[in-house]
Amino acid sequence: MITKPGPVRIGAQVAPQHAEYSKIRDTVAEVEALGTDVAFNWDHFFPLSGDPDGLHFESWTILAAWAEQTSRIEIGALVNCNSYRNPDLQADMARTIDHISGGRFIFGTGSGWFERDYDEYGYEFGTVGTRLDALAENLPRIEARWGKLNPPPTRKIPVLIGGGGEKKTLRIVAKHADIWHSFSSPEVLEHKLGVLAEWCATVGRDPAEIEVSTELRGRTVAEAEQLYALGARLFTIGLSGPAYDLAPLTDWLAWRDAKNAD
Repeated sequence: MITKPGPVRIGAQVAPQHAEYSKIRDTVAEVEALGTDVAFNWDHFFPLSGDPDGLHFESWTILAAWAEQTSRIEIGALVNCNSYRNPDLQADMARTIDHISGGRFIFGTGSGWFERDYDEYGYEFGTVGTRLDALAENLPRIEARWGKLNPPPTRKIPVLIGGGGEKKTLRIVAKHADIWHSFSSPEVLEHKLGVLAEWCATVGRDPAEIEVSTELRGRTVAEAEQLYALGARLFTIGLSGPAYDLAPLTDWLAWRDAKNAD
């Protein structure tokens, strides 16, 4: 079991779909004003729900805008798609947004999965295995580039890796992640934490160094309590346009505050 100490944090994933950018910008301002810990978007080129050809905006350019717009909240993608960009370019973009934000950027990344993104933008989709192999190959290059850039990042940029595959993904998490994100139920999370601990032992890493993150959408408070008991400390809630209903976020922020007051 991973038992990294620390307070509960809440991340709001403001999906860049089905809304004009002005609405997305205003929503992030509200999310920050509510006291949310992290604002995430996602790295896709088309909506993942609703009208498949609806309004949609690109991830990294939004994150740079959020870095300038906000002052306290951390920001990142949940998650960046490693396949779309040269790894050294990813490192440079991350470092730049880190500076724009004054050290509030989280480098959330994953191997990619939405085939339409690849087909319409001309990227090779490959297989789950080849995409994960590419992520494993690119993360050392990203980390090495951070050590070469002038100026360097303002801090050790936290690396969040999304996904729960036990043969490859969790091995990559054990080697590189500061935060591991999944959509696991309590039962699944308990099992995968055991697998992650085994990979950490293999690579010589203390699993307590990795913050456990999971999605709250559709979860009950009882389930959140179970996830917390297993060691989860970053909880995310997805928000989609056009309305971006913040009521569930407000409720989970109250739960966070109660947990942190214990």
